[in-house]
Amino acid sequence: MSKSPSAMQQDGLDRSELLPLSPLAPTMEEEPLMIFMSDEEDPEKGDERNKSEELRCLWRKAIHQQILLLRMEKENQKLEASRDELQSRKVKLDYEEVGACHKEVLTIWDKKLLNCRAKIRCDMEDIHTSLKEGVPKSRRGEIWQFLALQYRLRHRLPNKQQPPDISYKELLKQLTAQQHAILVDLGRTFPTHPYFSAQLGAGQLSLFNLLKAYSLLDKEVGYCQGISFVAGVLLLHMSEEQAFEMLKFLMYDLGFRKQYRPDMMSLQIQMYQLSRLLHDYHRDLYNHLEENEISPSLYAAPWFLTLFASQFPLGFVARVFDIIFLQGTEVIFKVALSLLSNQETLIMECENFENIVEFLKVTLPDMNSSEMEKIITQVFEMDISKQLHAYEVEYHVLQDELQESSYACEESEPMEKLERANSQLKRQNMDLLEKLQIAHAKIQTLESNLENLLTRETKMKSLIRTLEQEKTAYQKAVDQIWKLLPADILANCEPLLRDLNCNPNNKAKTGNKP
Repeated sequence: MSKSPSAMQQDGLDRSELLPLSPLAPTMEEEPLMIFMSDEEDPEKGDERNKSEELRCLWRKAIHQQILLLRMEKENQKLEASRDELQSRKVKLDYEEVGACHKEVLTIWDKKLLNCRAKIRCDMEDIHTSLKEGVPKSRRGEIWQFLALQYRLRHRLPNKQQPPDISYKELLKQLTAQQHAILVDLGRTFPTHPYFSAQLGAGQLSLFNLLKAYSLLDKEVGYCQGISFVAGVLLLHMSEEQAFEMLKFLMYDLGFRKQYRPDMMSLQIQMYQLSRLLHDYHRDLYNHLEENEISPSLYAAPWFLTLFASQFPLGFVARVFDIIFLQGTEVIFKVALSLLSNQETLIMECENFENIVEFLKVTLPDMNSSEMEKIITQVFEMDISKQLHAYEVEYHVLQDELQESSYACEESEPMEKLERANSQLKRQNMDLLEKLQIAHAKIQTLESNLENLLTRETKMKSLIRTLEQEKTAYQKAVDQIWKLLPADILANCEPLLRDLNCNPNNKAKTGNKP
């Protein structure tokens, strides 16, 4: 099939036209000895062979450079992605920390996070001490995952209480019936935070994905107002998939999902427990709130449902989450009790229902850094686990007694209807409170605008008075000039003075000239 060099010459073909078009060596079907002999015989063939070698070298260089360019392009893409990630991380962590976190503490956490990767149990007292000293917000997401792992190494959920084993990516492919409710709440979740403020921006899209996935995972709870704030806090410190895993940990492992169930039974128990804590440890405050008919559900329900994230500064909320990942649901009671006890004197000074509710919803969350640090310190030192357990048992006993008494009354309505009605009323109450809070915010804005307008009006009135005084002074000056001028000059100026009397603006101008 292929011809030898001698045959090509016989056919009259030029060898230079058949150079290889790739860096691969040409196939040699002849014996090497024959080629060398022919090269020795013909010097032109030697030159052609050298040219072929040069072409091969050029091909190798070109391919090598192309590979280098591709690698550089990939590296540039990685750099761009890392820059975007750093910028996004900076925006996410745009909040003021509560308490300083020293470099020594950061070093301690770095060592502990190595154990997280190795899945080694750590001493809980040691973790408690480190957590009390502070958590760097740049590593907060990793530390929460570390605390979740330590909890799971010591506690395992029964199989019946385990969440369904469905991956986050699989859940995102499905449709949820809660889509409308989730979309409505996106704009209400951290509306002033730069990561979530952009409508359907990166933050809102991530939040939607996370809430959608959880609503599909937990069919009983689905989506409930309040979960969006919890999910939002997690997203500020980690990726979507990591946040999904931590949301599952909070809901299933720590048991927060009970308070989001449709019957709201767990939330009712929590409100009773908080009321009993106030009764036993702050009796005067408890009596004052009872006299004004203010139950814990009026002010504390959002604290429990959003884990304080809807009303309190983000740095404070992050510290509360730190302790929640370590100690669980009782942290909410500790924080609530500490908040109320620290402001007891000011709450007692509020004389009516409206003032107390406004103080608890507006003034109480507006704390300075030292007050927040004080509360976090108190929470670490407080232990109310036994009391909470006793109050829960007490609540169930009271409910059983009420149920038995209701069965004894034949004319009374069935308990189920009453519970349904009670649940509906509580939801309506929550909605009304939310509307009241929005109305208060609007009123404050309007009052601020009115105050600005009144200030401007006062300034304008002052300016008018000044101008009138100047006008009077100018008029007097003109009158004096009139008296001093001779009669012949007055006769010549008479037309001008007539114009001045007719035109106030001209009068002012003439007054400026003397």
